[in-house]
Amino acid sequence: MHTLMVLYGQPTDPEAFRRYYTDTHLPIAQALPGAKNLRYTLNLQGPEGAAPFIAKFEADFDSAEAMGAALASPEGEAAKADTANFATGGLEILHYAS
Repeated sequence: MHTLMVLYGQPTDPEAFRRYYTDTHLPIAQALPGAKNLRYTLNLQGPEGAAPFIAKFEADFDSAEAMGAALASPEGEAAKADTANFATGGLEILHYAS
């Protein structure tokens, strides 16, 4: 199993981020071919309250190769392109064997 993780930085407008992310971006991300066990968290908190990230998305794939193929697919390209529409705080994309 291989896991894709996306961490979204604090946006300029948190409410607009939440709305766009749940209503528009998640359906795009959920279409990634071969993705399993998709999960996300909004409103991340640090030990002292504020965190550098507002949201986390994770999806599992059968292998690193399957994840790479999903990200290179039209659905993956659409998900990457869509981040410019709402991720004003930037994002970090990580992956790891799980």
